[in-house]
Amino acid sequence: MENNIQIQTKRLQLVPCTEKLVRAISNSGESLGNHIYYHLQKLIEDQTQLGWGPWIIFEQKSSQMIGDAGFKGKPNVAHVVEIGYGIMDFARNQGYATEAVEALIKWSFTSSYVDKVIAECLVANLPSIKVLEKVGMSRIAVEENLLKWEISRMSVTWL
Repeated sequence: MENNIQIQTKRLQLVPCTEKLVRAISNSGESLGNHIYYHLQKLIEDQTQLGWGPWIIFEQKSSQMIGDAGFKGKPNVAHVVEIGYGIMDFARNQGYATEAVEALIKWSFTSSYVDKVIAECLVANLPSIKVLEKVGMSRIAVEENLLKWEISRMSVTWL
C-alpha cells in the first residue's frame, strides 16, 4: 500500500504509520509503542484505517522522529474520533505536541465523517492539559482520575 498522505506544519512533518515506515524506524534503532503495532495489524485487515491511527512526528530541520500522535481508530457512527499523542523526552516543552495535535484535528475535520474530536488525559498530567487547552478543546467530564475533552467542527475558529 503506497502512502502519499503527509501533514506539514511550520516545524513538523507528520506521516501516518504504515508497515514500511515502521520497518524503517525500527531498522534505525528507534523503539515504538505497542499501540503502533496494534494499529498495523488493524491496517493489514482494513486499509481504510490509513490516517486513523498513529502518525509519526518528525522535526523538519533534523528529520528526527520526536514522537507520535493520532487517532484511536476511524470515526464512529456519531462522527467522533479520539486523539492521543506522545512526545519523546528530549523534544518536550517546545510546543511540538500542540502543533501536531492542532494539525491532526484540522486534518480530521477535512473528512465529512468527523464532526467531533475527543481526548482524555490524567488529571495530574499538566503538560497534556496545556496542549488540549491550547488547541481549543473543552473539558467535558472528570471520570475517576481522567479528564475528558472535546472539540467540535462548529466550535473551531482556526480552521
